[in-house]
Amino acid sequence: MRILFVTANRLGDAVLSTGVLGRLLDEHPTARATVVCGPVAAPLFAALPNAERIIAWKKRPWSLHWFDLWRATVTHWWDTVVDLRASAFAYLVPARRRFVLRKVERGEHRLMMLAGTMGWREPAPPRLWLSAAHRTQAQALIDDRQPTIALGPTANWGGKQWPAERFATLVRALWAEPAFATAKIAVLGGPDPRERSAAAPLLADLPPERTIDLIGRHDLLTLAACLERCALYVGNDSGLMHLAAAAGTPTLGLFGPSNEVHYAPFGPHCAWVRTPESYEAIVRAPDYDYRSQRSLMTSLSVAAVRDAALALWQRRRGP
Repeated sequence: MRILFVTANRLGDAVLSTGVLGRLLDEHPTARATVVCGPVAAPLFAALPNAERIIAWKKRPWSLHWFDLWRATVTHWWDTVVDLRASAFAYLVPARRRFVLRKVERGEHRLMMLAGTMGWREPAPPRLWLSAAHRTQAQALIDDRQPTIALGPTANWGGKQWPAERFATLVRALWAEPAFATAKIAVLGGPDPRERSAAAPLLADLPPERTIDLIGRHDLLTLAACLERCALYVGNDSGLMHLAAAAGTPTLGLFGPSNEVHYAPFGPHCAWVRTPESYEAIVRAPDYDYRSQRSLMTSLSVAAVRDAALALWQRRRGP
């Protein structure tokens, strides 16, 4: 059996889609999967055991990338084509059955939208495929004999970024708690220089001996293996937030100009906290400008994030 799985360019959406692929492979253990995604998300599937091919798909002018994809796949017979880009592509390649994302705004989480596309009643939780090498490398980076708090101070848009200085203040508030008095801080981010720039004030404000700098230094699955070894993750709405949730790390997502109804980190080990203003109030404000990189998260207080983080930690730890 051969599966053609077309998923997102963005990391967060690609992570959320992994549960769909995982369930298909559970149902068909001998199936071979070809995964199509953006270059940023491609490393997510590097250790997929059933992978026949990973196509890191780059956009081209006049949508010529769709022609490139069609030419690369039309000569094969596919048992199942899953197109989570909501395009006509799935109908242009030979296949026994096809599933094409239906974008229906029903006030539900994106995982429910994906499940509905597949005809499933329950969402398929995201999952990760990690190799022993990734976990060995993570073991050298994160010593889980003492707690490590992972922070994700970056996002794909400046409006979604809680100020880096607030993250630094949050760290000191958590260090004041007995559970985290000895905790180290792992700061995560991607290879884009803008992510290091966004996190620079946080890194500068933390003592080097208690800081693990993981920004742009390791591949995506090594970061996921590092997250498995962390006691807590606090970060902006981003692909790394969903990666932390998929790794099983207690994950607190910070929201402002993005909608937690659709994109909250998923699972019983997750929680979210948002600005006092709703998503609708922020994006409908007269001065809202999606082109601006100005943070729209400044009304979210350190105290609110600290309380939410401690509540999540206590809930996951149990009485």
